[in-house]
Amino acid sequence: MTKPIRAAKRMGDPGGLLGLFAIAYLLFLYIPVLFLPVFSFNDSIFVAFPLKGFTTKWYEQAFADDDMLRALTASLQVGAVASIVATILGLLGAKAVTRYQMPGQSLVTGTIMLPLFIPEIILGIALLILINALSIPLSLFSIAIGHIMLCTPFAMAVLTSRLDGFDKSLEEASMDLGETPWMTFWRVTFPLVLPGIVSSMLLSFIVSFDEFLLSFFLQGQQPTLPVFIWSQLRFPNKLPSVLALGAVILIVSCLLVVLAEWVRQLGTDERKVGVA
Repeated sequence: MTKPIRAAKRMGDPGGLLGLFAIAYLLFLYIPVLFLPVFSFNDSIFVAFPLKGFTTKWYEQAFADDDMLRALTASLQVGAVASIVATILGLLGAKAVTRYQMPGQSLVTGTIMLPLFIPEIILGIALLILINALSIPLSLFSIAIGHIMLCTPFAMAVLTSRLDGFDKSLEEASMDLGETPWMTFWRVTFPLVLPGIVSSMLLSFIVSFDEFLLSFFLQGQQPTLPVFIWSQLRFPNKLPSVLALGAVILIVSCLLVVLAEWVRQLGTDERKVGVA
């Protein structure tokens, strides 16, 4: 028993090396992001070390900027609409592929998931051409259309995993007892998949809120927050307030991601308990 262990120690532990690589990779990705809140408290318009001092005036300036607040409101509105509609479409699609067998089911599923694999710049140009051909004015509505297309695959992926292990006998028992298909869905299916629905809405909202390229191509007179922030990077005196707002968005986004995962895990744990 000891000889293989000694040999593994001499050759190096692959699991340990993989763990070190994962840690180094995460540090490489997220350490630069952690500088965002640091510089948002720096008493200087220049993003550089050494820090000049501690101040909160950039946060006050950010939330006193009417244009920035309008862009924030636009992003919240588009995100809310996109998350709700994408979750409804994702729920219908997930129920269809997990409950019924249809010709070309794999092709339909792949088509729905296609926006995840198409470069967003190509998707943005294609949507812009289509919207102009349909004479739809560029506005928050056109942005919402693009975001719904992008968010629906995320929603469907979350809800498919939630419905995939769902006990169909519960729905069959409800139907045998005289309930209609709609009431069966409302009283049986919906409460059991609710954690997945909440997780899908949170994830879709985050994707929509952070989306830049589609918003850039489909914007009208009212930009969303990512587009507004990009337009402000040309002005050095605007950069600190952008960093302050970015720090707030970073913290809120992380909390929403954690909340979405917690809700998803909560639903999974409840399903395991129900099966047991």
